[in-house]
Amino acid sequence: QMQLVESGGGSVVAGGSLRLSCTASGNPDLRATMAWFRQAPGKEREGLAAVANRLNGRKEYNASVKGRFTISQDNTKNTLYLQMNSLKPEDTAIYYCASDNLAYTTLLASRYHYWGQGTQVTVSS
Repeated sequence: QMQLVESGGGSVVAGGSLRLSCTASGNPDLRATMAWFRQAPGKEREGLAAVANRLNGRKEYNASVKGRFTISQDNTKNTLYLQMNSLKPEDTAIYYCASDNLAYTTLLASRYHYWGQGTQVTVSS
């Protein structure tokens, strides 16, 4: 099994930055691909960025955040990060990390079986 715990959310003024963390514990195969998603009230869960360890760390980004958000990981700490810069009010959402035993990157939520509990990010104007 796999347990994922997010942290680092909070409130920030537009233009600010936050770094989210996701600490993983459990079967390493089940975090072969890891990703960040978000869900705003009344909206579907949206894939933001993914990284595939079986593809030498290949990364994929949603066009809506590319250039502002950066996914990275520290495998010595079993931790996934999402650096978020130039935040906008429309970035307000609950942010989730996800993982699964995949050999590719994907931003489709249905491909991931393991999810964290989420962390709230609020950006004010």
